[in-house]
Amino acid sequence: MASYTAPLRDMRFVLYELLEGDRLTGLPGYEDFTRDVIDPVLEEAGKICAEVLHPLNRSGDEEGCTLENGVVRTPAGFKTAYDLFRDGGWTALACDPAYGGQGLPAMVNILVIEMICSANLSFGMYPGLSQGAYEAVHGHGAQALKDRYLPRLVDGTWAGTMCLTEPHCGTDLGLLRTKAVPQEDGSYRVTGTKIFISAGDHDLTENIVHLVLARLPDAPKGIKGISLFLVPKVIPREDGGLGPRNGVTCASIEHKMGIKASSTCVLTFEDATGWLVGTPHKGMRAMFTMMNAARMAVGVQGLGVAEAAYQGAAAYARERLQGRALSGAKRPDLPADPLTVHADVRRMLLTQRASVEGCRALAAWVAWHQDLEMRHPDPRARQEAGDFVALMTPIVKALLSDLGFEGASLGVQVLGGHGYIREHGMEQYVRDARITQIYEGANGVQALDLVGRKLPANAGRSLRRFFHPVSAYIEASMDNDDLAPFVMPLAKAFTRLQQATAQVARAGMANPDEAGAAASDYLRLFGLTALAFLWTRMAETALAKADDDPDGFYAAKVATARFFMDRMLPQSGALFSAVMAGGASMMDFDEAAF
Repeated sequence: MASYTAPLRDMRFVLYELLEGDRLTGLPGYEDFTRDVIDPVLEEAGKICAEVLHPLNRSGDEEGCTLENGVVRTPAGFKTAYDLFRDGGWTALACDPAYGGQGLPAMVNILVIEMICSANLSFGMYPGLSQGAYEAVHGHGAQALKDRYLPRLVDGTWAGTMCLTEPHCGTDLGLLRTKAVPQEDGSYRVTGTKIFISAGDHDLTENIVHLVLARLPDAPKGIKGISLFLVPKVIPREDGGLGPRNGVTCASIEHKMGIKASSTCVLTFEDATGWLVGTPHKGMRAMFTMMNAARMAVGVQGLGVAEAAYQGAAAYARERLQGRALSGAKRPDLPADPLTVHADVRRMLLTQRASVEGCRALAAWVAWHQDLEMRHPDPRARQEAGDFVALMTPIVKALLSDLGFEGASLGVQVLGGHGYIREHGMEQYVRDARITQIYEGANGVQALDLVGRKLPANAGRSLRRFFHPVSAYIEASMDNDDLAPFVMPLAKAFTRLQQATAQVARAGMANPDEAGAAASDYLRLFGLTALAFLWTRMAETALAKADDDPDGFYAAKVATARFFMDRMLPQSGALFSAVMAGGASMMDFDEAAF
C-alpha cells in the first residue's frame, strides 16, 4: 500500500540554506514571514496531505467522478476533505489579504503545491484551478468583479475554472468560435462549447466561476479578437447570496487515462450571463496571467508525482529481497539481499532522487523571483526578476513534467510486476503524471515558446538573467578544489548551452523550421544546465556543513550531486549534438511517407 511523507527536511534545505529564504522578510509585505511562521505552515500542510488527501488517492482513482441527471459528483470522501481543506484556510494561502488571503510568499507556496500534488493530484486540481481564476480576476478584473468574486474564491466557498479549448481548437486558440453578445446592462450573453475543462463541474463548492474565452460580434480574426469573460455557474444576487442558475451545463465528463477523480468536463454555454474581464479583444493578455501561473503549477505537479513515486520505490527496494549482490552477499543472514544492493536499481533510485531534488530547487528558485517581481521596491529589480520568470516558466513546465513522468515510470520498473498492478499504487502515478506533459500547453509548445518568444524577447534581455549569474558563479568557483567535480561538468554543459543558443538564434532567423526542429532538445539542454547549476550550489552548501551532519543529510546531498554530474548531465552532450545537427533529417522527410 502506497504511503506519503512530506519531504520537509529537503524543503527547508532548499528554502533556507540554498536560497536563503530569510531574505523574504526584507520584501515589503513579507515582513512577518519568518521561519517560526513558515515552518508550522509547511508542517501542517504535510499533515493534511499525508493524513487526509493521500488516503483518498487510490479510492478516488478507482471510483472516479460521475454525472447523473446533470449533477457531477466527486468520489467518496472528497467533499469532506475539501471542507477540511477550505476550513483550514488552505485555499487562501497565497492570496491578497485585501480579499481575505494570507499573502504567503510564492517560494513557500510552491512547496505546499508540491505536497498536495504528491498526495493527491486529482484533488489538487480543484483548488489549483480556483487559484488560477483568482489570479486572472485579481490582475485584470474591474473592481466590482473583484469585490464580488474574489472573497469567495479566496475562502474556497466558490471554485474557478479556465475555459479555453473547443472541439475544433486546442493550442490554436485563434480558431475558437464561442461568442459573446453585449447586453444593455453591461453584461454579455455567452454561447459555445468548451471541452477538457478541468474541475468544470463538481459538488465541492456552492458555485463555480468560469473564465471563458469568447469573441465579440465585431472581433477581428485570430487571437487578436479574443476577449475574456467571467461566467458563474450560479448568478449571485446583489446581496451576495446565490440567485438563478446560469446557462452553463455539463454535457459530459471525460473518461481519462489518469487524474480520474478530477472532473474533466464538456461545458455548454447557452446565452449564459457573463461579464468582461479586462478590455475587449485583449482576453489573451488576461488569460496568460492565469496560464503562466498554471504552467508553473503543472511543472510542480510532475515534481510532486515524482516525489511520491520515489518514496514508494525506495521503500519497496529496501524491503524486497531478490537475488544476491554481484560482489557477494551483503545480507547473508537473509535468504536474499534487498533490491538496493543491485547497481541498476540504484541507478533508477538515484535518477529519481536527483531529478526530484534538483527540480524542487529549480521550482523554488523561480518562485523566489516571482516574489521579487511582485514585492521588490526597485522597479529595475522587479523587471529583471520578471524577465527571469518569463524565461524559465516554459522550462519549469516542460522539464519538471517530463522528469516527473520518467520518474514515475522508473518507479514501476523498480517494483517490477508489482509496479504494474494496483496494489502498490505505482501504476497510478504513471497515468496521473502523463497529462502534465500535455495540458497548459504541450511540452513541444513550451519548447517553441522558449526559442521563438523568450530567447529573442527584448533583444535577449531575459536570457541574460540566467546566463550572467551562472557565468559569474562558474568563474568565481573555478579555483575551489572541493567543487571541481561539480563546477567542471557545469562549465562544460554551460558552454554547450551557449553555443546551442547561438546556433538556434542564427539558424532560426534564416529558417524558422530550424528553430522548431531544435526546440525540444534545446529546452532539455537548458533545463539540465539549470539543474547542474543548482546541484553545484547545493553541493557547495552541503560541503560547508559536512562537520555537522549527524543524520547524514549533507553527505547524501553531495553524493546525489555527484550522481547527477556523472550519470545525468552527460545527456547534455547528446542534446547538444542533436541541436547542432539541424533539422534537415526531419523537415526533408517526405510527408507522404508518414
